[in-house]
Amino acid sequence: MADPWDRKAIDPRQDVILERTLVSRAKGAYRARTGDEIAAMLARYFDHLDYGNPVVSDVRRMSGGASKEQFIFNLAHSGVAEPEKLILRMDPPEGIAQTCRGREAQLQNAMIGTLPVAPVRHVDMDGEIMDQPGSILEFVSGVTEPSDSDAHGVSGMGSRFDDWAPKLAPQFVDAFVKIHAFDWQSADLSLFARPQPGTNEAPLWELNNWAKLWWNALVEPVPIITLCERWLRENMPTCDKVVIVHSDLRIGNFMFEEPSGKFTAILDWELGHLGDFHEDIAWTLMRLFGNWDDDGRFLVSGLLPREEFLAQYQELSGNVVDPKLLHYYEVLNAYKCASMDMGQALRAAEEHTNHQEQVLTWLGSAGGVFLRQITMLLREEI
Repeated sequence: MADPWDRKAIDPRQDVILERTLVSRAKGAYRARTGDEIAAMLARYFDHLDYGNPVVSDVRRMSGGASKEQFIFNLAHSGVAEPEKLILRMDPPEGIAQTCRGREAQLQNAMIGTLPVAPVRHVDMDGEIMDQPGSILEFVSGVTEPSDSDAHGVSGMGSRFDDWAPKLAPQFVDAFVKIHAFDWQSADLSLFARPQPGTNEAPLWELNNWAKLWWNALVEPVPIITLCERWLRENMPTCDKVVIVHSDLRIGNFMFEEPSGKFTAILDWELGHLGDFHEDIAWTLMRLFGNWDDDGRFLVSGLLPREEFLAQYQELSGNVVDPKLLHYYEVLNAYKCASMDMGQALRAAEEHTNHQEQVLTWLGSAGGVFLRQITMLLREEI
């Protein structure tokens, strides 16, 4: 068993990303590129990839998200009869989380044929050609909330599904089941360190990632966050079954078509890693990622009550949810969110190293929600 206080025990690739963040921050404020600049950069990139006569047009910045810059564009070249619609997903120097486009691409492409995902065509994970880390994805149509809904929020939070829920909920549960059952050892996940089952490596590496992000981004000390880190180290469990953890499968991160309600894509794999399935379940149970029906029942991701979600997941997956492990990962996930909102988001806004300073500042204020959640969870006895 690893020492829970060994802060150097961290996934090597993720450690590279965190160290790169400090280098980028030192370069000063960030100016987001214009559409014309993005078009010129993409044309150079496709020319580098030996696309014949690449022409990039109709570049538009996409709204949503609080971490990555995203653009939709058309690409014409000698290998296609008609222009293709593609997506550029690119890293600003800092966002609410610091992740690897290469890891994200490996996970998404591994899931092709298992779940609906947007295939990743190309990756420049260290920005060697684009000058910023980025990936290029195929365009997938769909919506993340009903088009006739009056409830809208940042990153999907606050969306209501109402009559859509019976169509969406079974697919939502099924996505967790398929992710956690996936044979990851046979996939190309070369950018991921592989924690050993029966050890505490999985939770330790994940905690150290977020602890390093917090301390690297520290704006001002928050005693509850420090106390939470201590509790997580002193109560660290083992992970007996190592699975792919999506780590952000919740409201706003799945797309569906109207009117069928069929899922067209599971989005935002950037936080994905190898770990304990309880971490995924605990994440989607967080109250910020759900809402309440007219009878006052909390709905997981706005779709179904907590107990129904847990019962369906266990029946379909064969995995038994351990209340003690679920509680641990609820604490860990609240710690992650507090570290992102009150640490990384505020630091990026303060340093002007992101394209969405107002959104990040708002998220910093939302960190109080997670401090309250941490306090409540630490007072519970399991």
